[in-house]
Amino acid sequence: MGPALCLLSAACFGAMAIFGKFAYAAGVQPATLLLVRFALAAAVLAALLLLRPGLRHTAAGPARWTPGLIVTALGLGAVGYATQAGLYFAALQRMDASLLSLILYTYPLLVTVAAVLLGRDRLTLGRGAALGAASGGTLLVLLGTGGVDFHPAAAVLAFGSAATYTAYILVADTVVHRLSPVLLAALVMTGAAVTLAVRALATGGIDLGFAPRGWFWLACIAVVSTVVAMLTFFAGLRRTGPSTAAILSTFEPVVTTVLAALTLNEFLTPVQLAGGLLVLSSAAVVQLRPARPVTAAATAS
Repeated sequence: MGPALCLLSAACFGAMAIFGKFAYAAGVQPATLLLVRFALAAAVLAALLLLRPGLRHTAAGPARWTPGLIVTALGLGAVGYATQAGLYFAALQRMDASLLSLILYTYPLLVTVAAVLLGRDRLTLGRGAALGAASGGTLLVLLGTGGVDFHPAAAVLAFGSAATYTAYILVADTVVHRLSPVLLAALVMTGAAVTLAVRALATGGIDLGFAPRGWFWLACIAVVSTVVAMLTFFAGLRRTGPSTAAILSTFEPVVTTVLAALTLNEFLTPVQLAGGLLVLSSAAVVQLRPARPVTAAATAS
């Protein structure tokens, strides 16, 4: 069941870009999408914690909440996750979902580099080769645009999203073992929702004048691609361990690419497909025998 749950999680996360494209087509603005996503996800997670108090406990037993820990968890959402999601959906407005997914998935490699520089991990010969191959793959993805709708500014936003996610993961790694996964995710979602609500109030509110079908796609993003994706990842992670779970998560951009071709008529060029394969293969390789389960926090929210 463990691998199946991890793959289901990756599929749910991979569908998010498709849901986002359909939400934009219904007239939903990015600010509205982000606020509804995090507010609804936070509400669902809070309800789960109320209905199942055992979800508040860590593997070692009841979590010991401290003000600093709670503030850090809220800050992860208010600053890190809100920024990452904002950059991601801003890029999604300007570029194809499949291309965005491949660029975003440079984050496991960025996490590895950052962890090595911070002394949390070590760089082996195999990992060095994987990072070099990933760099070449990313270059192929960007240069092999062909007929794909490509905007340099969107690529910058996408890489910004990957870099922000990297910082988020590294900070989350310091608290993920001290709070239960569901509680941590609920706090992260709440922090992100508060930040986006304040921004909405400061900029005149959010636009709810979109087509009714937009609510369906917003619900899909919040429930399927956030709550269900996260909970199935946690369940799979407990059964497989962080390395296997991280490797299986490379299924995410594959799902995005296939769904984009089936529903949006988006197609990558052969050069981009080759580059994407290099990136995904390298992302899997760098997860082998990690010194610390840094990437386990990656898909936690």
